[in-house]
Amino acid sequence: MVAGQEIQLAITLADAGLALLVAIVTLIAARRFPAFLEIVLLQRLNMTAGGRYTATTLSRYLIVAVGVILAIGMIGGSWGQIQWLVAALGVGIGFGLQEIVANFISGLIILFERPIRVGDMVTVGDTVGYVSRIQIRATTILTRDRQELLVPNKEFITGRLLNWSLSDQVTRLVIPVGVAYGSDIPLAMKIITEVARDNELIMDDPKPFVTFESFGDNSLTLTLRCFTDSVDYRLQAISSLHEEINRRFNEAGIVIAFPQRDLHIDASQPLDIRIRHEQNESGDGGNK
Repeated sequence: MVAGQEIQLAITLADAGLALLVAIVTLIAARRFPAFLEIVLLQRLNMTAGGRYTATTLSRYLIVAVGVILAIGMIGGSWGQIQWLVAALGVGIGFGLQEIVANFISGLIILFERPIRVGDMVTVGDTVGYVSRIQIRATTILTRDRQELLVPNKEFITGRLLNWSLSDQVTRLVIPVGVAYGSDIPLAMKIITEVARDNELIMDDPKPFVTFESFGDNSLTLTLRCFTDSVDYRLQAISSLHEEINRRFNEAGIVIAFPQRDLHIDASQPLDIRIRHEQNESGDGGNK
């Protein structure tokens, strides 16, 4: 419709071929250009990995949108002709694909608000891992077992999320140590404190400290609380602290407690003890 009048618009084979060429170029550009853009941003600008990922993802969306509009325009389409189609698709998306749309919008919110970033260590439910990819529908969490957990983006916006490294990489370690009853508690606390202070993975500020927590069933519980400056060092720091505490306790003669059970015999009356005789396998009547 032009000026209220219906006219015939001829679409030639060349127009269709050009539209197909634009579609192919758009597909190639959507795959290749974000990688090129990331290299440029890495070399020219001091951007974090999360910022580069956001820029490359938005550039991919923009390339696809522009390519689709150009291809439709070359075969005679215009916004006035396709707006009703877009409106109908919007209604269909709103009713039938609301979860996908919610995840898509949540993905955009994640890219701009950045409650999580690529490389962050997060806890989702019972899973702890690192954010490896943020895509349109879902985010990929890579666990320590090299397993990939796909989490819908909506979960990060509407649910609870524990981000270990959102604004600060510092994390606290809580290490309980059970020593046997009768142990020298002040000496044990001093040794644990010195072990933490001597460990290069443990921060000096905040200072590590040890508390006498409880009288347990089998041990006296001492707890070391200290901090490390990166979540990447948690397991290494815990392992080295355990090893050094065990070594110094052995040198000082302090016993790390283990579960024990006491057996009480009621001696208020005679014990009933019986000896049973059985025949051996040969059947000769001998006893065993």
